Amino acid sequence: MSAHDASFGALLRELRLAHSLTIEGLAEASGVSVRGIGDLERGRRAAPQRRTVAALADGLGLDDTDRERLLAAARTGRTPGYHPFGVRSFPRGTDDFVGREGELLRLTELAGAPGDFTGKDDAGARQPVVVAVSGAPGTGKTTLALRAARRLADRFPDGQLVVDLRGTDDAPPAPAELMVGVLRALGVPDRDLAKAGAPAHPALYRQVLADRRCLVVLDNARDEAQVRPLLPGTGRALVLVTSRRMLTGLDSVHRLPLGGLGTAESAAFLSSLVGEDRAGADPEALAEVARLCGHLPLALRVAGNWLATRSGWSLRRLADRLALEERRLDALTAGDLRVAGAFDLSYRQLTPTAARLFRRLSLVPGPDTGAACAARLTGQDLYDTEDTLEELVEAGLLGTAGDRYRLHDLLALYARDRLAAEEDPEDAERARRSMFRWLLETAVVAGRWYEPGHGAPPASWRGTVDLSSAGKAREWLQTEGVNWLAALRAAAADGEHATVVEVAESLHWFSDQWIFWGHWPEVFGTAARSAEALGDPLLEATHLNYHAWATLLCEGRPRDSLPHSARALAAARRAGDPVQEAWAHEYASWAHRLLGESVSSADRNERAVPLFRAAGDVHGLLQALLQRAYDLQSAERDEEALVAYQETLDRLEEAGDRVEPHIAAFTRGSGLVGLGRIHARLGRWEEAVRHLRISVELCRAQGNTALESRYLTVLGETLLAAGRPEEAREAFGRCVSLGPGADPSRVARVRAHLARMDADR
Repeated sequence: MSAHDASFGALLRELRLAHSLTIEGLAEASGVSVRGIGDLERGRRAAPQRRTVAALADGLGLDDTDRERLLAAARTGRTPGYHPFGVRSFPRGTDDFVGREGELLRLTELAGAPGDFTGKDDAGARQPVVVAVSGAPGTGKTTLALRAARRLADRFPDGQLVVDLRGTDDAPPAPAELMVGVLRALGVPDRDLAKAGAPAHPALYRQVLADRRCLVVLDNARDEAQVRPLLPGTGRALVLVTSRRMLTGLDSVHRLPLGGLGTAESAAFLSSLVGEDRAGADPEALAEVARLCGHLPLALRVAGNWLATRSGWSLRRLADRLALEERRLDALTAGDLRVAGAFDLSYRQLTPTAARLFRRLSLVPGPDTGAACAARLTGQDLYDTEDTLEELVEAGLLGTAGDRYRLHDLLALYARDRLAAEEDPEDAERARRSMFRWLLETAVVAGRWYEPGHGAPPASWRGTVDLSSAGKAREWLQTEGVNWLAALRAAAADGEHATVVEVAESLHWFSDQWIFWGHWPEVFGTAARSAEALGDPLLEATHLNYHAWATLLCEGRPRDSLPHSARALAAARRAGDPVQEAWAHEYASWAHRLLGESVSSADRNERAVPLFRAAGDVHGLLQALLQRAYDLQSAERDEEALVAYQETLDRLEEAGDRVEPHIAAFTRGSGLVGLGRIHARLGRWEEAVRHLRISVELCRAQGNTALESRYLTVLGETLLAAGRPEEAREAFGRCVSLGPGADPSRVARVRAHLARMDADR
């Protein structure tokens, strides 16, 4: 008889007598046999399991305090073979752990407070808490689980242990083998395991964990089939499962996906490895090393360890070494710790189809892609490609954001290395060309939604993306922008000049919807050079005009746009095309107006008007009429400007369906803003605000964020001048919230207004 056994028996007897019960009375009240109670009080048998203790406590009518005393005595009194109080089996941890506070807080919440698991309810009524911690190789899943286990250890008095499932091994241990290991770690004697026999081990495993408050880390799981048998069905255990896979087949689990560290966390982690003094000497290089490591914990640790053992190396020297993409993965090696080695373990478990797509995703020039684009890399149909992409996501080698798929920067380099090592260069080049060809073909169809005379895709078009509306076309063009731009560059480099011109032409009117993207001067400048190479002066004039527009509006450089419009005018005259000649005058007029050169602006615009009229170009004429109104407004000839703006709006109404809806909205909005500004200058505040509000809503309905930001700025400033500050604040707030599509100069202006308004409060 152990001292612990005696203490349980003594406490039971003390409580029974305190409640004036005989052994027979307690037996009747609890359902536990007279002999059983007697043996317990005399220490002739080990302390009972929780269910028996709960029955005795109920029979005695104990309050929460005495119930917990009895349960605690039972826990300490059970024989080591079945209740190893305080079992700990943690491998060596990492003292330089940084970040993940949100994840640690979530695990702490799921674990519950220390007293949450000591009630009088039956243990079998509780469900264990299971958390699946998943992420790409090197995201620090095991490190997080061990840190959480140490932090929460005092909440699990019946034991804490870590089981390495060796999921990346070629032949990981079977669940039955792992089960026996856990039972032995929890103190179940070999004789009892042998007596029960292998078929009874799962039931014994569940029983042992059901009665105990344990924390179990199932580390490095291969798949659901390996994990599922190891999850207890009832009880108070907390089970943390780490895996490179998402383990989506597991039911009733909490999911905790891990990505890279934040920028500040990465810097702090590196600093802890190389020393604060060394890190503080060159914070820019420190931040660059973190960025080149992709904020991946494993890569940061390798880089930090590498520097820690090379005290003569500066952070700048390592940053320069990592900047070479073709050498980066080789540089991220410290002893036997290799970032590429961690990737190898996941890559070799892929199916051949998934491995091929993974390699070829490195050909995607942008940071992410859609399934339809990825399908062009392998020739799979769309649905099969989606399945393969999801296999890569499940394996932790591919990230997602909505319906977009993204390779981590270091995984993209690894995939590129695998592509070079395992595939014929000609096959890889064919895959790249197939993707680029599809991107450009789709860009043309999407862009033509906004081109006069085109609109929806023809009935014969059989695309793999949904371009059934102008809005969906705009969304595709924007989300795949980096990718189709790279395809356009490649086409120009390969001398595919007709393709370059066709793509740029199809995107001309769409560019009004995405003014501040940042690449329109390149798109139209490239197209102008391709048109020149084709020897077609009309195409050259057209794209030089587009280049002039992009330079003066998108980049805000009207002076630099004038050479482009001058070259466009010369090319248009060579081609004998009055429409492009008119547009060249129009863009030059616009540039002169922005430069404050009103006489030159009016002169060039008045040359454009008759040319547009003679050619019957209603779109061009409307813009020229607007320009005339702008010139009158700039000259403070307000009443004449009001008439000119109204003439433009009347002409727009007369044109009706001959003007595309988005062009009509753009023209109407511009005219209304002009009217609003003049009414404001004349002190007619209600009229001004009414016109400006309508223009803002037109932009919003069309999804034209750039113009909406400009018009909201004018509206807010008008309301401020009218003595309506709260309405002005609302307009400014809407402008700031528009996001990256807004005009950055207007957003900065609005922020300055808000700051002054706050200071004046």
